[in-house]
Amino acid sequence: MMIPLFDSQLQHQRLAPELMPLVHEICTGGRFILGPHVEQFETAFAEYCQAAHCVALNSGTSALHLALRCLEIGAGDEVITTPMTFIATLWAMEYVGARSVLVDIDPRRRTIDPDQIERAITPRTRAIVPVHLYGQPAEMDAILEIAARHGLAVIEDAAQAHGARHAGRRVGGLGAIGCFSFYPTKNLGACGEGGGLVTNDARLAARARALRDHAQQRRWRHETQGYNYRMDALQGAVLYVKLRYLDGWNAARRRLAARYRERLSGVETLDLPHVFQDSGSVEHLVVVESPQRERLLQRLSAAGIGAGLHYPVPVHLQPAMTHLGYAPGDFPNAERLAERCLSLPMFPELEPQAVDAVCDALLAACEAMAR
Repeated sequence: MMIPLFDSQLQHQRLAPELMPLVHEICTGGRFILGPHVEQFETAFAEYCQAAHCVALNSGTSALHLALRCLEIGAGDEVITTPMTFIATLWAMEYVGARSVLVDIDPRRRTIDPDQIERAITPRTRAIVPVHLYGQPAEMDAILEIAARHGLAVIEDAAQAHGARHAGRRVGGLGAIGCFSFYPTKNLGACGEGGGLVTNDARLAARARALRDHAQQRRWRHETQGYNYRMDALQGAVLYVKLRYLDGWNAARRRLAARYRERLSGVETLDLPHVFQDSGSVEHLVVVESPQRERLLQRLSAAGIGAGLHYPVPVHLQPAMTHLGYAPGDFPNAERLAERCLSLPMFPELEPQAVDAVCDALLAACEAMAR
């Protein structure tokens, strides 16, 4: 029995009657970039996120970059974020010349620890970028309070958290700007690359719309440096269709995650994801922790189970980030998670019997290694 870490084939097979006519319409209509399909998705996704505006882009990385540009953060500025994230979070700071200042994670929530943020603030700090890792929202109330007290912007990296809630509100619309990736493996995934940002500030939205299209406020007029970050029409059409199913898919993910927790609870060598009453995770990934992670990964692979690693090297230890000056041991909670994390198969079409098969293989591996 082969069980992949992620599989979108069944989802696309079920949606084919809705998606294929759109492909034909776009291919025959000749409007391939931006246009009405993208605008329709922007309106729907802004409403879904309880935000006033959505600007659709070509990737989540572009969304993070434009968020900093829109807030006029650049050389000499500092931005606080977490070492436990995909490196794209820090690329955004690199692109504008700002310095990433890292703060360790809360080991239970696995997101940036608000209790450590304040000591990292300096006169050069301009923004905080919390990462809603694995679909679990960061502690936004505490982060927003700190930001307000110090006059800082909050940019949410919600690349893995489409539909997640903190204190009853959708993530993405809680700070100044929320950034999303629509990479195919995300909870709301395109059929290719895609991203977007949401905001309640009309001025920021207008600036982002201009910057994504070569900084054109009007045709052939370029007031500043811009980018080719536009979303193509096909992705806008696909995402608009898929958005109608997102809440149902997230509910399926929660059921599967609960089954994982039920089956794996009580195993001394496994640390399971926690459930928090103040927020609703969308279970983008189910990540367990084990001191014998590599051996478990090998055994699961041998059993035909596609486990993964998110992320085995925290960003402060990446070769591309040595100039930040951090060293092993600086962020023990993030480093411990990176050494122990093991992602189990998770996608909404995954059958409960497949979850049981993964758990059976994992339990057998743990038992065998304990002998």
